[in-house]
Amino acid sequence: MTTHPIAQLARSKTLRVAGLMSGTSADGISAAIVDIGPARVDVLAFDTFPYPPAVRRALFKLFQPQTGRVDDVCHLNFAVGELFAEALIRLARRSRIPLGSIDLVGSHGQTVCHLPGGRRFGRRRLRSTLQIGEPCVIAERTGITTVADFRPRDVAAGGEGAPLVPYTDHLLFHHRRKHRAVQNIGGIANVTWLPAGGLLADVTAFDTGPGNMVIDRMVQLATRGRLRFDRDGRLAAKGAVNIRLLAELMRHPYFRRRPPKTTGREEFGAAFSDALYARAAHRSLEPADIVATATALTARSIGEAYRRFLPARPAEVILCGGGSRNRTLVAMLARELHPARVLLMDELGINAEAKEAVSFAILARETIRGVVNNVPRATGAARAVVLGKIVPGQRPRRRGNHE
Repeated sequence: MTTHPIAQLARSKTLRVAGLMSGTSADGISAAIVDIGPARVDVLAFDTFPYPPAVRRALFKLFQPQTGRVDDVCHLNFAVGELFAEALIRLARRSRIPLGSIDLVGSHGQTVCHLPGGRRFGRRRLRSTLQIGEPCVIAERTGITTVADFRPRDVAAGGEGAPLVPYTDHLLFHHRRKHRAVQNIGGIANVTWLPAGGLLADVTAFDTGPGNMVIDRMVQLATRGRLRFDRDGRLAAKGAVNIRLLAELMRHPYFRRRPPKTTGREEFGAAFSDALYARAAHRSLEPADIVATATALTARSIGEAYRRFLPARPAEVILCGGGSRNRTLVAMLARELHPARVLLMDELGINAEAKEAVSFAILARETIRGVVNNVPRATGAARAVVLGKIVPGQRPRRRGNHE
């Protein structure tokens, strides 16, 4: 009797899994190929593939309720799916990893709307979330079984659908004797607090607020589109933080809201950023000062979140995400989080920019095995559930030397 391919994957001790991710900054597609075994995770390849400029512009139109259209959602769902599949194929080719040796794909997709606060629906309030990047396209183009759409199951179970990485943070970075925090700085910043020797059920995680999103928009406005982001924090380093404006920004109600909580473009997107830039310009702040103040907002909101909401101060803070490459931001964070040791995830063996893609590879492996992989304490879900939807691949699995 022939074993079903998905059952075969579920029983395998070691799997080669590709993780695909695009964050709230919508810069491009992060792709990682990872060998995952019972006691280790080996990152074989990683790269980021920028969106074509026309696609990125179309996505940003989609992010705005005033310009997003249902036919564009329909079209871009498939277009982004094609780009996700292409990113994986290109990564496998340039890394000389046979596509047929990859057992599974875990794809987060591209979030276009996230409403953790919910809206009225009859007599109750419904939360919702929407990610595009059609997984059927990925499975069809690559021939590989694909797990995607991780967030909705947690939302259906009463959670906010985010953050989803605490499961993998605990798996990869918990320490027997030290409290640790894993701080991701993407478009939005989120923290996972890992208690010393603690179990997964003891983990706390939530979005701290803006990460790179507001900084990037300030840079774009300050340079009239010449720059898209503040490479290495060079522009912020030339400016001075406006303490009064920073104090006003820190009065935003999100920073006082208790976890579990998540946020996104709906609170810290273009409307927030454009209003901030106009307010700063009205006060005659120089462009570098505006970028410095936005950078300080990210650092201060992270620091305040630790002081207000973490059960204990961490001994180590492990940085990942694109913001971990911003030296000015990292220096500000080191001051905010003192006396904690602040280090890059690279120092622990995983590329700081690859971590989110690696996380969705790990989540996909757990989904295929039927292992619950949300953290209700972090998301607010009523119970632990298995995340994601499975689209079977077309090609028979090729056993390779990663078995």
